[in-house]
Amino acid sequence: MTKIVACPTLLSSGAWRDVAISYGKARELLDLALFLAGRTGATLAEIEARFECGRRRAQRMIAALGDLLPQLERAVDEERRPRWRLPVSLVTPFLAPSSDELAALAKAPEILERDGAVGEATSLRQLDAKVRAAIPSAVRTRLAVDEEALLESLGLVARPGPRPATNTEIDEIIGHALKARRCLRIHYASHGQVEPRWRRIEPYGLLLGTRRYLVALNAGRKGAYRHFRVDAIVAAELDEAYFTPDPAFDLTAHAKRGFSSYERADEYGEVVWRFSPEAAPHAGQYQFHPDQILEPQDDGTLIVRFVASGHLEMAWHLYMWGDQVEVIQPTTLKTMTEGYRRSDFPALP
Repeated sequence: MTKIVACPTLLSSGAWRDVAISYGKARELLDLALFLAGRTGATLAEIEARFECGRRRAQRMIAALGDLLPQLERAVDEERRPRWRLPVSLVTPFLAPSSDELAALAKAPEILERDGAVGEATSLRQLDAKVRAAIPSAVRTRLAVDEEALLESLGLVARPGPRPATNTEIDEIIGHALKARRCLRIHYASHGQVEPRWRRIEPYGLLLGTRRYLVALNAGRKGAYRHFRVDAIVAAELDEAYFTPDPAFDLTAHAKRGFSSYERADEYGEVVWRFSPEAAPHAGQYQFHPDQILEPQDDGTLIVRFVASGHLEMAWHLYMWGDQVEVIQPTTLKTMTEGYRRSDFPALP
């Protein structure tokens, strides 16, 4: 096969957003790239049929894609027709399913079971698990937020219990900024501040827990990742500028630094709890932290170890266990919970 060489690769550098083309044109070229990826590629006639266009437009689309991606290959097939193809590796980053597709995949087994197709429903759930396992962790967390909202709207997920009120308009703006990797302007008051002020940030992801926090960097400045309480954002606006995320940042790994959604650097350290023999079987079925270590003891108690921060949220959670749990480490958390371990709770969490 011969290659059409036009300019340096733009896809890997994020230059799709830098090229002076409209959103619709960019989306069309991305669809064409996905269509041409794989073993056989496509002919001009197949491109015309796929995009319902004429020959000249199909030729212009191929030329534009070749300008963006020099890896575009042209060959002549057995019927002596020109055929264009892209290596699958080039479009792999764009193959992550959308939240709508994941939600549909989650809903389909229920419909099949309702119609008596139990075997097919089982196979589809296995496919769902495989698809989710293949999604990069940095994308998985973001999709989970969108999918949860979509499933809730379909009546498939309910979230009882108290939680901070949400602002749909602000949530949509944040979601758009996260997906498009656009800078965001938020009207926000930090803890201790009386009046909110406008801040320009680069949003990296959401942490879901007792409260929701937006993980972000101050735009154009290096420093530590900051956490902004979503319910404390008074207003939000999309900035015109895009940003390139730090490739070393992993939202899943970052989330592990906190017990729940709050993370505090000066509290980060080893946490050790001991559950009573009565509570040990129940606590053993809990995931207090993704990296927890469970150590059953000879006396029937259970030691739980993990490394995280967020002592206040830990104290809130430990209160529900009454006197069935004891804090071994850290000392500050032990001091916070001593004297508040009740013995009259009728059930464990």
